[in-house]
Amino acid sequence: MSKFGLPYFLEDTTGRITGSEFVDLHNRMQLRLKQTLNDAHHAAYVIYDLSSRPSGPGRGGLLVPLATLDFPTNALGTIKIGEGEHVQMSQYLARSTGNTRSRKFRASDGQDYRWTLQANGEWQCTNARSGYHIATYSMKPAGEPQYAASSGCMLTVEEAYPHLVGELLASLIIMRYIEQHNL
Repeated sequence: MSKFGLPYFLEDTTGRITGSEFVDLHNRMQLRLKQTLNDAHHAAYVIYDLSSRPSGPGRGGLLVPLATLDFPTNALGTIKIGEGEHVQMSQYLARSTGNTRSRKFRASDGQDYRWTLQANGEWQCTNARSGYHIATYSMKPAGEPQYAASSGCMLTVEEAYPHLVGELLASLIIMRYIEQHNL
């Protein structure tokens, strides 16, 4: 993949955690958060990378999920990253000491990352050890006019981390769910 010296600016088309597309403004990446089940007892979601359609043996050109999320009603459920095992969300995203709006997770690269809700409403993801900025999720500022085909929300991922984008989006969705449901 070409390097541009620019982060991935993934425009969140709906701004909702119930389903959206995240499209890079420079057409380098496109993700989809798709709700696959919603009943009285739980909701399930899948995150796909629409940028690349696998066509290897046994795939038949079908999209392979980057992550799956299963939420019981108003509670944390399980997450599955790629071909990994289902893990309890409360274990995957451990609470950070002393901050109820911050949790950390271990990504597939073996590093720990921390999502924190900032006072201005932005979500910041940093490397838990070095503090290096990895990603930001910005909500549309209050009072800003509606956009025709966008929510005004943006997930920005530093260019060095495209291999983690599925995990970053999945963990962000869980963080937003926790905030929305006061868990």
